[in-house]
Amino acid sequence: MTPTDSAFTETLISRAVRERIVLVGVTFPHATVADTEAGLDELALLVDTAGADVMERVMQRRTAPDPATYLGRGKAEELLSVCLAVDADTVVFDDDLSPAQQRNLEQILGRTAIDRTAVILDIFAQNARTPEGRAQVELALLCYRLPRLRGRGRSFSQQAGGIGTRGPGETKLEVDRRRLVRRMSRLESDLRQLDRTRRTQRRGRARSRQRTVSLVGYTNAGKSTLLNRLCGADVLVENRLFSTLDPRTRQLNLPGGETVLLTDTVGFVRKLPHQVVEAFRSTLEVVCESDLIVHVVDGSAPDFEGQVDAVRIVLAEIGADLVPELLVVNKADSVAALGGEAREEANLLLAAHEGSVMASARTGDGMDKLLVAMGDRLRVGDRVVELEIPWARGDVLAAVHREGEIVGEVAGERSTRIHVVLDEVGKSRFREFVAS
Repeated sequence: MTPTDSAFTETLISRAVRERIVLVGVTFPHATVADTEAGLDELALLVDTAGADVMERVMQRRTAPDPATYLGRGKAEELLSVCLAVDADTVVFDDDLSPAQQRNLEQILGRTAIDRTAVILDIFAQNARTPEGRAQVELALLCYRLPRLRGRGRSFSQQAGGIGTRGPGETKLEVDRRRLVRRMSRLESDLRQLDRTRRTQRRGRARSRQRTVSLVGYTNAGKSTLLNRLCGADVLVENRLFSTLDPRTRQLNLPGGETVLLTDTVGFVRKLPHQVVEAFRSTLEVVCESDLIVHVVDGSAPDFEGQVDAVRIVLAEIGADLVPELLVVNKADSVAALGGEAREEANLLLAAHEGSVMASARTGDGMDKLLVAMGDRLRVGDRVVELEIPWARGDVLAAVHREGEIVGEVAGERSTRIHVVLDEVGKSRFREFVAS
């Protein structure tokens, strides 16, 4: 990246000092005030994770967004009074703003106006660690900023169509836009190369017939803690939103003897920005190609059912809604501490999803049940096959032990008879040894 590129990829919220933030939520006819308040609660957590302090909240009812200022001129001037009273640096809206709305609001308010998408992208920019993660986040940031790119400073000239009206400001704007587009093209090329490498790795795993399981869930549901508990991994665990962006894969031994690959993925959230989904699509493809999705739910969350719906919306968007799913209600210890009502709601969620499991990744409670449930789900569609393998074919015997779950074995004089659980690919592979 050249030094001049840094102006495009700097974070959207300054962390030199903790900014003072005013949150804005609007209730439209299709939603309720409670929905708006819940959205602002989550937005407050996002702002705190980004490194800023919420000073005040402003709510409004509207039938539709105002095309110019989203709130309407009168409400925007009222918002200015609130900002002056609390000495706010930035105003954050819970819904997406168009570039024109953002520009008009900043002119009225005299301070930065951003939306929920900008906050999420800012958090992603903080937490990206690997080269692929940083490239994905930078691409998402540039996609967000491209339509909002405009000349900075009042001395810049305005764009016009007549001769002699194209001043230095417009020239600077065009240069910035071209440089930004070139950087985006370079990032897309780099990510395509990384995607080819990832696909090669996945083909190797497919040839080895090793099952894959993906951990998905709302951000801060405990996926990384669960990966550490099940696999003895040492991935980063923090009680904050989006602390994990880069996928981590570890081997997991199931009770039946199978070895599967367990992958921790980026957490989801309501209104997950489209730019993030597109930039991370190559990473999220591991979910689409999994044999099983373990959907981790924070049982202590006030609106865990809404979180379940938000995750499933993203899964459908990336084409993973048809992959078999196992629901895990995590943080059972926190649910118990909250009392009977929380426990009853968690039990209702378990009852609504057949085969779901309640567990605590932090304490280890329910891990045995979870492993058994994962093995059972992976074996759905498999069936027991009787194979007769000559003693001279020790290679085949070893491959069968690697491929499936042995449920019975009887040694004969010239061969051994094995009852083994195999999927369709395994049955095809060993069809010449199927006992008659």
